[in-house]
Amino acid sequence: MKLRIKFSKHGSMKFIGHLDIMRYFQKAIRRSEIDVAYSEGFSPHQKMSFAAPLGVGLYSNGEYFDVEVNSLTSTDDILKRLNDTMNDEIEVLSVVLLPDGAKKAMSLVGGADYTAVVKDDYNELVSSENATKYTKINPLTLCENIEKFYELSEIVVLKKTKKSEREIDIKPLIHDFGFTNEDGNPVIYMRVSQGSENNLKPELVIEQLCKFSGVEYNEYAFQYTREDTLWFDETKNGFRSLDDVE
Repeated sequence: MKLRIKFSKHGSMKFIGHLDIMRYFQKAIRRSEIDVAYSEGFSPHQKMSFAAPLGVGLYSNGEYFDVEVNSLTSTDDILKRLNDTMNDEIEVLSVVLLPDGAKKAMSLVGGADYTAVVKDDYNELVSSENATKYTKINPLTLCENIEKFYELSEIVVLKKTKKSEREIDIKPLIHDFGFTNEDGNPVIYMRVSQGSENNLKPELVIEQLCKFSGVEYNEYAFQYTREDTLWFDETKNGFRSLDDVE
């Protein structure tokens, strides 16, 4: 039987990389005494695969991995067992039993929802005497320009690789873009393409928004959160969460 597990990642755990998160859950599953399935061979390992790596420094409310088990009490029991062994800054949000023949989460990923905010202490840091090389960022200025920015017919950026440089239009990879106010604080949200074929980082979108708005971009000024990881349902012509399976 295959399970799809959704979890969140916050606090200092944002500095833990993808490979260490994999090891973390392997140990958590053993501590939880879940009847996990192992591969055969000289070096058996848990049958587990993660949907999409999360960049170091990002929070998330929508990370996923698939795991195969030999037996199952209930999905609620699995959720409780895991959370009883979890670090306070990682929480299992849901456990879904996958139907027979379901594709792996890794192969399904087609998009992701992100939010971005200016860090609470960034502008205070810039105001200090030792941070003269940076400038303050007014999130309201960015929000005021989001609609005009999103209406652009193309957003061309220079993409650099180890071997070459080329210009690409990232506009088709942005499926939604806007902002909301939470307790009086502007929060920018976006839905972008992610996966093996097309992958757009939220940092690049915010960098281009800053450029369009005449604001100096600083990669350390923003806190990003992946709100959910998505797959594209062609039958309904729309994105769905990875735990929304039939």
